[in-house]
Amino acid sequence: MQTPTPDDVLLTAIRAGDAAALSTLLERHAASVYRFGLKMCGNPQDAQDIVQETLLAAAQGLRDFRGDASLHTWLYTVARSFCIKKHRSSKFAPSTLESLEASPAHADLPSAAPQPDALAENHELGRALEAALAALEPSQREVILLRDVEGLTAPEVGAILGVSVDAVKSRLHRARAELRARMEHYFPASERPSEADATASCPEIVSVFSRYLEGEIGPAECDAMQAHVAHCKRCDAACTSLRRSLALCRAAPVAPIPEDVKLMIRNALRALADG
Repeated sequence: MQTPTPDDVLLTAIRAGDAAALSTLLERHAASVYRFGLKMCGNPQDAQDIVQETLLAAAQGLRDFRGDASLHTWLYTVARSFCIKKHRSSKFAPSTLESLEASPAHADLPSAAPQPDALAENHELGRALEAALAALEPSQREVILLRDVEGLTAPEVGAILGVSVDAVKSRLHRARAELRARMEHYFPASERPSEADATASCPEIVSVFSRYLEGEIGPAECDAMQAHVAHCKRCDAACTSLRRSLALCRAAPVAPIPEDVKLMIRNALRALADG
């Protein structure tokens, strides 16, 4: 199998006017942009518009791209701007975001009762994750998508959102706590923290554990957290359910771009190159 040409090599060719390199590079990143648009906007039609608008904007700007940020960071920044415009202009955009439990749109979600078949369980968890992400506030959803689904670093996320790394991490900890709370009903009973098991010494364990995952706490605080969790059923369950929620985020499959959208993108890029 032939090794794909690195992005930086393609960028050099693009700056020299290579239209084929432009198409190769943009089609390579199209699936990630489409997935981001799909999860941020919640419907395929908006995602199709966003991926097309993002790639066409990139096609017009890549020759002047000088690498101040990584290419995928730049593409997500462009895609996010189109997501914001799409949300503001859509007459269907909700004025408020309902909770997962209250929203009729998610009334057909399977119950939290465990399924005997592993595939059915995985499908259920996948649907629950999609609904939980959709129910987050946009500022929480985008930071989860960029950091925990797409795997970008905190500085990269900050560059996309236009905020400091500290602000990214603050949003991230709140978003993870909210996502975990929405997902816990779909996990085994042992992973559902009970307030009946709480003690006066219980810290805000989800926030502490999220900070631990980001490398923000020192050895002493880390040791104290681990010692507490080892003897606290409630906090152990909370950490386990957060860990599982984030694992589901990282395992989320890349949404395939429909064939008609691929064709539309190719035709648009070809028309741009010919023009």
